Amino acid sequence: MSDTNIPFTALVDSLPASVPFVGPETLERQRGRAFEARIGANESAFGISPKAKEALIAASAEASWYGDPENYDLRSALAEKHGVKMEEVLVGAGIDGLLGNTVRMLAGPGTPVVTSAGAYPTFNYHVAGFGAVLHTVSYKGDAEDPDAILAKMEETGAPLGYFANPDNPMGSWYSADIVQGMIDRVPDGSVLVLDEAYIEFAPDGSAPVIDPSNPKVMRMRTFSKAHGMAGLRVGYVIAHKDLITGINKVRNHFEMSRVAQAAALASLQDTEFLASVIAEVEQGRQEISALADRLGLTALPSATNFVAIDMGRDGDHARAVLKALEERGVFVRMPGVAPLNRCVRVTVGTAQDRALFADRFEDAIDAVGS
Repeated sequence: MSDTNIPFTALVDSLPASVPFVGPETLERQRGRAFEARIGANESAFGISPKAKEALIAASAEASWYGDPENYDLRSALAEKHGVKMEEVLVGAGIDGLLGNTVRMLAGPGTPVVTSAGAYPTFNYHVAGFGAVLHTVSYKGDAEDPDAILAKMEETGAPLGYFANPDNPMGSWYSADIVQGMIDRVPDGSVLVLDEAYIEFAPDGSAPVIDPSNPKVMRMRTFSKAHGMAGLRVGYVIAHKDLITGINKVRNHFEMSRVAQAAALASLQDTEFLASVIAEVEQGRQEISALADRLGLTALPSATNFVAIDMGRDGDHARAVLKALEERGVFVRMPGVAPLNRCVRVTVGTAQDRALFADRFEDAIDAVGS
């Protein structure tokens, strides 16, 4: 409870003063120096499209103007790309912003909501922030469990569930057939958020056909990963037009800047750049996997721009390695829930990042001991 007589709501008073992630900048301030390799937040190490950069610079001349609140040009291009109608697409401040508005739209105080224990924590943060009640299911092996998520939604009567394909933090993925089977079995009166932030890195056949006529699923995608625009905060959702209308009722209509809209539109059209990033990430995943193998560890198969490395013990051991890497100038992260937290999660960086990580990772393991 507040002791300053500020009239917070009971909900705000009940919440912890925390955020889902400790940023690398915070860690750098604590350690008094910058990281030499920033490979923990799944940001792209390969910059943005040259065409996007040109568009961003040109749009900056109009930065004193609000962005188009309808995001018309970008929505139009996204609708054409995915073969859907404009009224079935909505642009927002990254998937994080879209998740917040989705929870606000479907889950008020006391409403049950379902996710996987250890899955993307920002979704949980929004659920708590709107007073809903989070119900979690365990991973099955190192992947989210579609059957368990659906069963828990049915059991609790949850109007909202969350599932990512590919998954963060483990990098696992399912085929389109399995994901479509999950969509087909979403309980009546419920909606599944299908987070596809990493879908560009996944094998062909991982994404079901997009069908906005189905009001039971919301497909969320982002420009933060493959397009390298995490700092510009651009995401989008494809869903039934009534769900899009619902978000439009509660969203901040001026959250998208003019420069972000222009850069995202240009990046969407630069398919050559996107292909080069995907190829570089694939090369990096192979290198990280080979490094883990050489050190007697196991790199989990990944369909994302990161690799989870099984450290072979428990969360305490993985955390010690993480700390040793931090002391050696390398920023990485780890899953937050056992048994997933036996791993460290390494973003695919540049060739220089990868070489530095290989050197410091082996040294950190030696320092921690077996």
